[in-house]
Amino acid sequence: MKQTTRLERGRFYYGWVIVGLAVLSLAYWFGLRTTFSVFFVALIDQFHWRRAEAAAALSIAMVAYMVMAPIVGILVDRVGPRRVMLPGIVLTGLGLLLCTQIETLTHFYLFYGVVAGIGIPCLSIAPFTVILAHWFERKRGTANGLASVGMGLSPPLFVPLFQYLISLWGWRSAFFIFSLLVFAIPLPLNAIFLKHRPEEMGLLPDGDSADDLPKESPSQPATSSFKKQGLKDLMKTGRFWGVILFPSLIVFGIYIVIVHHVRYLVDLGVGKMWAASLFAAMGAVSAGFRFFWGWLSDRIGREITYTLGGICFSLGILALLLFQYISSPFLLYLFALFFGAGWGSTAPMFMSISGDLYKGKHFGLIYGMVEGNIGIGAAVGTWVGGYIFDQTQNYLWAFILAILISFISIVLVWFIAPRRFRPMKISAQ
Repeated sequence: MKQTTRLERGRFYYGWVIVGLAVLSLAYWFGLRTTFSVFFVALIDQFHWRRAEAAAALSIAMVAYMVMAPIVGILVDRVGPRRVMLPGIVLTGLGLLLCTQIETLTHFYLFYGVVAGIGIPCLSIAPFTVILAHWFERKRGTANGLASVGMGLSPPLFVPLFQYLISLWGWRSAFFIFSLLVFAIPLPLNAIFLKHRPEEMGLLPDGDSADDLPKESPSQPATSSFKKQGLKDLMKTGRFWGVILFPSLIVFGIYIVIVHHVRYLVDLGVGKMWAASLFAAMGAVSAGFRFFWGWLSDRIGREITYTLGGICFSLGILALLLFQYISSPFLLYLFALFFGAGWGSTAPMFMSISGDLYKGKHFGLIYGMVEGNIGIGAAVGTWVGGYIFDQTQNYLWAFILAILISFISIVLVWFIAPRRFRPMKISAQ
């Protein structure tokens, strides 16, 4: 028996292929969001739209995400991920292709906000959190952290690329190339390699044998009965609404910064390509930290990890604020480092905390609700950042608001207390 167990452990676990697909898909999903900042600048320069009304295109896309994420989450578990995700990928590519024909704000809202906005949830964290929850238990933080590296890779890969393409051939050509990349890479790879559950391949979560399955610690509450509660009962608890709310609060602040900081820096005399490159560096930092935070949370807990990430996030915004008073490149490097590190803590913790508490019958719907509410936070943050600037001609209060909201998010995570619901592995004697 021991020999068989060693052989099973020595095999490559297919769950890491699913993680690889998640890395790729999330890079495209977040690439659509993060490249908005460079398309935003190009479109404002050409059409002279007000910033709040132009930023509303991303807000519309976030509202579409809010509506679609719960639907995608439910359907992934009910009909299988490929039947849901592949049509969504096609719709995303079509929306980007239509963006080459933008002439008015209405076109921008319809093609980017509605068509691409409805399709992109199928490449997002919403379906992959549900899928990965089936493939990983004890290693959930590590797997989710690695999967969300794709979100960190998109700024250094997509933002400079599309800024360069916009500078070289214009924003219409950049949208066209983006659509081709969607059709050429994530569409066929997900069609071929995506699997729903390890049981389809005769596997167990984490690549374990039956003897390695996690067991609940006697010192912890029995989470199985908690997870089997009906959705209506769960919705009566403060913990449920804490899980729904804490991600959207910090995302509110994130989107104030990532949508508006390029324009903020350009207004302060920083070159467009340099500002885009700084965004890319910030994304690269976040990519490394996403895996680190996920790994660390499996060892020291979700609450402490998320708190450390929130502190880094706030320090990064503080450095960005100070740049308008002290024009030192050092402050921008600190911004990229600390904001990137803090930003990197968000997705792994959203995915892992939700999975720790709610993996089970209703998880697809619950995490879809989490992501839908994140869409609200992103939409409101995007618009609020532009509105505050339009009213004050400065981003000072918008960035301060982002810091304050992040601390409220941290308090909610301690209230949720995910440490009480994580599975514990009991070593064989």
